Amino acid sequence: MIRVAAVGDIHLGPESQGTLRPAFETLPECADLLLLAGDLTRHGTPEEARVVAREIEGLAVPVVAVLGNHDHHDERPKEVTAILQDAGARVLEGESTVVTCGGARVGVAGTKGFGGGFVGRSAGEFGEPIMKEFVRYSRRCADALRMSLEELAEQGCDVRIALTHFSPVADTLAGEPLEIYPFLGTYLLAEAIDTAGADFAVHGHAHAGSEHGMTAGGVKVRNVAQPVIGRAFHIYHLPVRERAAAARTTAG
Repeated sequence: MIRVAAVGDIHLGPESQGTLRPAFETLPECADLLLLAGDLTRHGTPEEARVVAREIEGLAVPVVAVLGNHDHHDERPKEVTAILQDAGARVLEGESTVVTCGGARVGVAGTKGFGGGFVGRSAGEFGEPIMKEFVRYSRRCADALRMSLEELAEQGCDVRIALTHFSPVADTLAGEPLEIYPFLGTYLLAEAIDTAGADFAVHGHAHAGSEHGMTAGGVKVRNVAQPVIGRAFHIYHLPVRERAAAARTTAG
């Protein structure tokens, strides 16, 4: 069993220093890794990123993150990413990483994602160039997530997790105004997850949403925005694939 700690939308600013560190220092007692589901800063400034970096630096568990829309606001996502990576986090955008937890290989594929809406009420690539680009950007994020998950499958990971900021399903948006659903996520992310296969999906962004959801293909989705989970992080227990464990035993 893999213990995954996850939280998003912590929105740290200069006066937030030290607010999460005491809780994060307890992670080795209850979790094997920490996932950060974007919106780690308020406005995406390097100063705010350094606050986040000090919260996670030197933790005794691996930290894997994606950025959120707030982390892009100052238009310096590369600087924010570099600061977090210098603190030891693995920051993903259309990429994947593999961490070893208790002998199991846990693969995480990550992208910020984007909006567009959900089946029956979604934007299409039609009309003005700026509208087409909106949808194409969402599709590029989803395609990168799918390819990253497929790469993890090829590597024989025991557990595969999709980490995004925007939501792949409408279920976890329940509680948000219907009018803003298209700006909170897109079904394209869920299609990518179901096409490539994953064991679990985590996102943030929807502060007034709900925690539990599921893709059409049966992958469990959790909204870990801090206003939703109401704590420094939530722990999820993921079983290791028996077939993967058996394959390792046979190979050995």
